[in-house]
Formats: sequence, C-alpha cells, structure tokens
Amino acid sequence: MNKRLAVLALGLSISLFSCQKQESQLSDTGLIPLPVNLTNGSGHFELAETSSIQLVGSGEKLSFIGEFLASKLRPSTGFDIPVGTDEGTIVLELKGGDSASEAYDLVISEDRISIQASSAAGLFYGVQTLIQAFPPAILETSPVGTALTVPAGSISDSPDFGYRGSMLDVARHFIAMEDVKHYIDLMAELKYNVLHLHLTDDQGWRIEIKSWPKLAEIGGSTEVGGENGGFYTQEEYTEIVNYAADRFITVIPEIDMPGHTNSVLASYGDLNSGINLPDGDTKTIVKSIEKAEDALGGSNIQREAAELYTGIEVGFSTLDTDLELTYQFVEDVVRELTALTPGPYFHIGGDESHVTKKDDYIYFVERVQEIVKNYGKTSIGWDEIATASLLKGNVAQFWAKEENAKLAKEQGNQILMSPAKRAYLDMQYDSTTRIGLHWAAYIELDSAYLWDPATYADGIAKSDILGVEAPLWTETVTDRDDMEYLTFPRLAAIAEVAWTPSSLRTWEGFQKRIQIQGKRWDIQGVNFYKSPTVTW
Repeated sequence: MNKRLAVLALGLSISLFSCQKQESQLSDTGLIPLPVNLTNGSGHFELAETSSIQLVGSGEKLSFIGEFLASKLRPSTGFDIPVGTDEGTIVLELKGGDSASEAYDLVISEDRISIQASSAAGLFYGVQTLIQAFPPAILETSPVGTALTVPAGSISDSPDFGYRGSMLDVARHFIAMEDVKHYIDLMAELKYNVLHLHLTDDQGWRIEIKSWPKLAEIGGSTEVGGENGGFYTQEEYTEIVNYAADRFITVIPEIDMPGHTNSVLASYGDLNSGINLPDGDTKTIVKSIEKAEDALGGSNIQREAAELYTGIEVGFSTLDTDLELTYQFVEDVVRELTALTPGPYFHIGGDESHVTKKDDYIYFVERVQEIVKNYGKTSIGWDEIATASLLKGNVAQFWAKEENAKLAKEQGNQILMSPAKRAYLDMQYDSTTRIGLHWAAYIELDSAYLWDPATYADGIAKSDILGVEAPLWTETVTDRDDMEYLTFPRLAAIAEVAWTPSSLRTWEGFQKRIQIQGKRWDIQGVNFYKSPTVTW
C-alpha cells in the first residue's frame, strides 16, 4: 500500500512540475521592443468581469490613456472594463515630475497590475507593453470565450534614443488620411514617437497652401505612374497631427527643396528657371542646363510652367536660388505649415539637388534655415545640408554619405541615423520581392536588425546621434497592402534598434519574439512579409 502511495505521490509531483514548466513567463510573451529590465514572477493575472482601470494622478492625457487601454481589452473579453478614479484591478498612475521622461514601471501580480510613469508618454508606453504581454488573442475584435491572462513579473523600462521615427513618403504615391492613421497606430504599438511626412517631391505636392493654391490643385493632381494623385487640406493635415499627438507621436513635415521640386515648377511658372528640362539621365540634364544658362543669361530667362512628372528618376529639378520670389514662396509655405505643426522640427529636404550649382545650393540652404528659425522651428535636412554652414541645433539626417555626417558633427550638430543600407524600408528583401527597389541594398529582416547606430559610421559616436528613423519611400507603393508589406516586420526590428541598448539585443531572441508579433499582425490583418529567417 505504501508503495502504491509513493507511486501516486511521484506521479502527482511530476504532473505539478510539468504544469509549472508549462506556465508562461513574462519574458516569453514576445515584447517588442525588448524592455531594458524584466523580472519574471510567479502566477498570472486574469482579466475578469470585475476588472477595471483606476486612474491615479492628473493630466489631460490620463483619461485618454485609460480609455485607450480599455478599448483594447473590451472587444476580446466582452467585459465592460470601466475606467475611473475608484479602486481598480489595473492601476495607471501618472506621478508627475519629469514630463520629458519616457520611462515607465510595470508590475503584474495575480490580483493587480500597476503601471507608473512620470510622464503621459511613459505611461502610454507601459500600456503598450502590457497589451503585448497578453496572448495575441487580446487583439481580437469579438469575445474569444477563453481566459485571457498575463504572466506575473515586473518591468522597468526606458528608451536608448529619444528620437524614434519613421518617414512616410506621401508624395510619390498619395497615401490617404485613413491609411496614414493606420500607420500611426502600428507605429505607436512599437513605441515610435516621430512621424516624418515627406509631403512634396517631383511627382506630387500633398499639402494645401492657401497663399499658393495651385501647389495642391496642379502639383497634387497626379502621382508616379500617372494616376490621379491627391492632397491633404489643412484641416485633414491637422487631423493627422492631432491623431498622432494623441498617441505621443510628433509629426515633422518635409518640404523637399531646392531639388525634388518639379511639382512646384509645374504649378507656378514664375518659379521656374525657364529651362525646359530634357528627358534623359542626370548628366545629360546638367549639361543641357549649363548650356542654356550660358546662352540665355539670368536676366533673359523666359519662365514657363514645367510639365508634370510621373516617373521615378531623381536630380533633374531645382528652384531658382537667385530669384527673390523663390524665398517668398518658401517663407509662405513655412509660415502656413509651421502654424499647423506644434512639434519643434521642420524638414527642409536638401537631397539629390544635382542640377543646383554648389554655391547656389549652399546659399539656398543657409537662407532657408534662417526662415525656418524665424518661425520658431529647428531645421532637419538630408545629410547633404551639412555642406553648408548649419545653424546651431540643426540636424543632418544621415542616409548616404558618412563624410556629410562628419561635417555636421564638426559643426557641433547632431545626426539622425537613417542609413539606406539598413533603415530604408522601400528596399527589397531579396531579388524575388514583388515590389521595392534595391539601389542601396537588399535588406532582409536580420540585416535591418543587426546594426548599431552608435558604431555604424566611422567618427560618429552615440553622443552625436539624435535618434533613428526608418524611411518608407513609395515609388512602388500603391496601397495599404504594399505599405504594410515593405514596412513589416522591418519596422519592428528598427524599433528595437532605437529603443533597446545594443548590449541587450540578440538576433536569436528577436527571432523568437517576432514570431509572436506575427500572430498579432495576423489578427490585425496586417499584410506583413513572412521572412524566411523566421519560423512563423
């Protein structure tokens, strides 16, 4: 009898041990970006009909954050999840103090969840981490009929870089406001805090400027391939800015100049140099312009509107840097757009202005950055702007040339890291990728993940870097599916590059966590690329 009892006891202990082994841990829930400090606990918290969210502290964003969390928990559970100041099982505490901090603390026990932060942004990031800690089914839009639990444990977290951005090119192909909002939602889940909108290019002008109405009416009328384009009214742009701000994302508008400006020149002939640009490669165009300038002389130029352009070549257009009307145009655009944009930055472009003479380019950049400063903003420009004398605080966005980044550093200015070979989301994954380009590189998921901004460019240290930005250019992107296909899962990889210290990141760990993120995207209907480097 004693022998039989011993066998039963052994079997029971094995069964209990097996259950304990199978119990999920907080570290296994697929958190992206990876938190800085995480400690697993024992047991789990289960959402129930009595679950509620308690708000502690004050601030205009606190109620929004509470309702945001509730809106994520209600559909899949079918529970009311009330939000208020009464005692609750999920406590969101805004402690106040350092409003610039993005740090948060998350503690999960069997009967209570607590998120604390000294800023609303930090509290929001803690909420995003909590949502990820639940099973992916938490994102279902109707009750799942099973218990939804989150493993116990604690997290203390803060970002490695203060600027974590993505650029969305809405100029080559116009992207509707609802799709931009969708992109903002997906960015917010990954703790991005900057959306850089590339609003203008040769193929399209996408923002209403009331003092220059033809920019949108004519310049915004088409897109790559010749289809109908589009533009945002100032009210629509404001709606995007506010929607992003609610999710702690700052919008940075870009007006690319003096190159990439054919949509401007097609809208207002008075701004054109008067040189009819021929078809052909950039070298041919440059030679033709120089020949025309020699023949005409600046004072005899006949200014006519350029033809609208729907191809994808670059470098053939330029504003006339000697024309005073050019700077009136720039000031009017900057004045109207900065009034709609509460963030601190204004992007002046400056890339690939191949047909602008070097001295003219430098004069233009230096004059335009003064205009931007006069309207209370700090200029950002692609790394070519560092060939001019930059105002203190202005930022050079490194995408191509390390020597330009070094020029910015030598002037005492910071660098925004967007190396095309790692961070450009429009690059193909490999030679079989259905859309995208590959002039910079093929960028598989591991390539997007395995780099360190602080060591990527010789002579550029972490202290020189403002942050990290992943651009999506849209020459080949025609709809939301295309946008998602090129962006995800690479945007998640770069989110972790920007948030998590390089010493904590491993490709093997990311591979496991991105599998779980893929399940979330499947539930959300995101058309992400299932990289062969991951077992989905």
